[in-house]
Formats: sequence, structure tokens, C-alpha cells
Amino acid sequence: MAEALYIGTGRRKTAVARVRLLPGEGTITVNGRDVDEYFPRPAYRTVVRSPLELLGSAGRYEVIAKIEGGGPTGQAEALRHGIARALAEESQEARSELKAAGMLTRDSRAVERKKYGLKKARKRPQFSKR
Repeated sequence: MAEALYIGTGRRKTAVARVRLLPGEGTITVNGRDVDEYFPRPAYRTVVRSPLELLGSAGRYEVIAKIEGGGPTGQAEALRHGIARALAEESQEARSELKAAGMLTRDSRAVERKKYGLKKARKRPQFSKR
């Protein structure tokens, strides 16, 4: 197997994406499948390709990613974060462009835990006067 040129780990909610960038013709493989097959919704594919298109390096690298956990939105955004982190290793100019676009910041929003005595994280049981 070819040695990875750049490596990045992306996270969002409970999804984790381990990304390797290799010199290639621009294919994106997610869990052994093509990105168009893995993310059938066009919005997710746009999110995934955004860091590559921001730097204009869509055809320069082959992206191989392993994603675990979360749902499709979290996985797509984790993959974007991982690709952005891997591209940030390339050069300082690339890093500053990605940082300005907010792609290197890990979105820390996650589901709040359920508390005992409550129906959900904050929903209280219905009040009954009698």
C-alpha cells in the first residue's frame, strides 16, 4: 500500500474520520466505497469536497477515509474536518486559508446527556396539580 502524503483526523458529534491524502487524480474513497455511493445526498458531497475546492486541489490528491460512528451529517462534516486537517499539513498558506474559512475548527456541539428524573436532557415530567 502507498505511503500517505498527509494524514488528518476529523471529528463531529460522535463521528470520527481518519483521512489519508495520497498523490492521485482526485478520487475520494470512504470505507472502501466511492464518495458518490457512500453519500447519495448532493449536499453531503458538497460539504466533503469543500476544503479541496477552496484550495483548488480537487484533482491533485486521492482521499482515502475510514469513518466510524454518528449519522450521515456528522460523518460528512467529520470527513470535511479530516480532509482540511490533512491539507493544513501541506503549507502555511493552505492552513491560513482553511482556518479563515473555519474548516480547521472542530464543531464541538454534541447531544447533551439525559439527566435522571427528566424525560430527556432538559424536558421535565408533566406537572399535575391533582
